[in-house]
Amino acid sequence: MKKIAVIGSTGSIGRQALSVAARYPERFCVVAMAANSNQRLFAEQVASVRPAFAALRAAGDLISVPADVRFARGETAFEEACAFPDADIVLVAVSGFAGLKATLLAIGAGKDVALANKESLVVGGELVLRRARERGVQILPVDSEHSAVWQCLHFDRTAPYARILLTASGGALRDVPLQALSSVTAREALAHPNWKMGPKITLDCATMLNKGFEVIEAMHLFGASLSQIEVLIHRESVIHSMVEFADGAVLAQLGVPSMELPIQLAFTFPERLGCALPRVDLARLGALHFEPVDEARYPCFRLALNCAERGGGYPCALNAAGEVAAEAFLHGRIRYTQIAPLIEATLDAPWPAAHSYGDLAALDSEVRARARSHLPSP
Repeated sequence: MKKIAVIGSTGSIGRQALSVAARYPERFCVVAMAANSNQRLFAEQVASVRPAFAALRAAGDLISVPADVRFARGETAFEEACAFPDADIVLVAVSGFAGLKATLLAIGAGKDVALANKESLVVGGELVLRRARERGVQILPVDSEHSAVWQCLHFDRTAPYARILLTASGGALRDVPLQALSSVTAREALAHPNWKMGPKITLDCATMLNKGFEVIEAMHLFGASLSQIEVLIHRESVIHSMVEFADGAVLAQLGVPSMELPIQLAFTFPERLGCALPRVDLARLGALHFEPVDEARYPCFRLALNCAERGGGYPCALNAAGEVAAEAFLHGRIRYTQIAPLIEATLDAPWPAAHSYGDLAALDSEVRARARSHLPSP
């Protein structure tokens, strides 16, 4: 029986993780759950799952939970869930910079981390991996692309390879004429053709800022240089990523577009269990297509690669500016085509490296303030 803490249970990844755990009740037990503020859904989840401990990060009134569930609210409660003593593995599915704290708390408590929060490695990769080595815990990739690479390396993140080939769908706006991008709506940007995800990551897929984050994440997870990573547009989202080896052989991991497989695999590896997903019908697909990234269509991707090359505090600054820009677009304060210029203007400053969580949090706050100063007045 593997005991799991699900941090971010009301989000897309968290909901799927609970489904995975429920599929094998003899193997998995969710002992702790945490969410930010979706009180209604969280109460429903707690009533169904009945963890030992449930925490809502946002302040507020107590909610009705089963008598055998201990419930608390606030930052201290959230921190307890992240480092819950009885958990064997902590799934970090909180989005954005907030996930870094959850990841570090879980590592500090000596827990293996199933990492669905790529920002933990984008903003604090060196810190996270150093702490994991010191505590002797595993970082298990849940992003579908990084899980694919991990599988191609036979679950050994230190195995030798020549190149990593990350695939990208191109997002919801991949076929919108460039001249029409300035008028696209949030609804259009969130209509992903292949995946069902939360609004922030779906928007980041449309801009391909998310894929830039994944390049940085792969650099940390697999010890890759920037020159060892190539990104290809793959419209079908069937090949989740590939690895090329010294002899030119390329291994690929294929599957239907679903996060349940990488979530479950992080819980069960190296064993594979049934996943209740449809099989890939290659004959019906007929062909798989690949194309290079058009940087004119995806300027945020270029900005991310620049930050990966510069290092220091720039990846952290990139994430902070990206979060401000995404929120502004989703709330109608800027146009879609203003996202990249806002991020670029924010990055046009010296952002030195930060080596502790406190320094990273201070850098994050400073960058957000600078990014907001570039927003138009409400």
